[in-house]
Amino acid sequence: MDIHKNARLTPLRREEMALAVIGGYLSQAQAARVYGVSAKIVARWVERFKAGGRQAMLDRSSRPHAIPRQAGQALAQRIITLRRQRLTGKHIAIQTGVSPATVSRVLKRAGLSRLKDIEPAAPTVRYEYDHPGGLIHLDIKRLGRFERVGHRITGDRTGQSNSRGVGWEYVHVAIDDASRIAFTDIFPDEKAMSAVAFLKAAIAYYRRLGITVTRVMTDNGSCYKSYAFRDACRDLGLKHIRTRPYTPRTNGKAERFIQTALREWAYARAYDTSEQRKQSLPNWTHMYNWHRPHGSLSSKPPISRLELSEDNLLRLHS
Repeated sequence: MDIHKNARLTPLRREEMALAVIGGYLSQAQAARVYGVSAKIVARWVERFKAGGRQAMLDRSSRPHAIPRQAGQALAQRIITLRRQRLTGKHIAIQTGVSPATVSRVLKRAGLSRLKDIEPAAPTVRYEYDHPGGLIHLDIKRLGRFERVGHRITGDRTGQSNSRGVGWEYVHVAIDDASRIAFTDIFPDEKAMSAVAFLKAAIAYYRRLGITVTRVMTDNGSCYKSYAFRDACRDLGLKHIRTRPYTPRTNGKAERFIQTALREWAYARAYDTSEQRKQSLPNWTHMYNWHRPHGSLSSKPPISRLELSEDNLLRLHS
């Protein structure tokens, strides 16, 4: 129970006061002076203690015991039934002959104010490949280029990048489904040739770690649907899996990695220029793979999933 910071009486003090008055140690007027409240308050807590004992000293809800004008159970159930037929609030009001405000209150109590509340949320399906390389996730994040400290740090939006003609740069990311080992690079665009170049670089990076990639998952961006990307996957012996439209959670590990990268790298400090930010990305990615505790890996870094020998760790860690 939360007690107001200026409250004169807590449940324990209320009980102490009531017992003092009932036992004849203090009159109501004396108790009022001792406990810093009015005689009316003293009388109230004394009567409550007589009626309910210690339990009655607790705060209780200010909600009325009865609401005579509240919609009856039968009416409320009819409103809920009509709502489950996807009728709007005003339509339900016309059908039932009550005001839209009454319909709104009933739907709020039932947790059906929004149409999306009518149908239960689809269950979250979590999956993880049992060995590194079984699947890597690819995604792209567009970032604005800049020539001075950006508005996220200074709060000054004067002359933002898209109005100054500085342009954009695109962070291509890959993350292994089983180990969460990531690979990143920045390209000037998100076209097919950049996506293919990044894919080849990512496969080579994982190969250096002893990981053989067999599948790659992407969204339905134009670069990933291109013939060039399809041919690259075929030449590399990769099975290309695309997510269902408007279902980013399917590629959730890449989406989550991008959020982490934005928070801990892109917007973590005041870079003087976007080129300086770009130069810091390899160091941050190395820290993510080799040193940063990962929540889904029992607070161990992603590289721990490879179970490398000490010699291999020394050779690969640079």
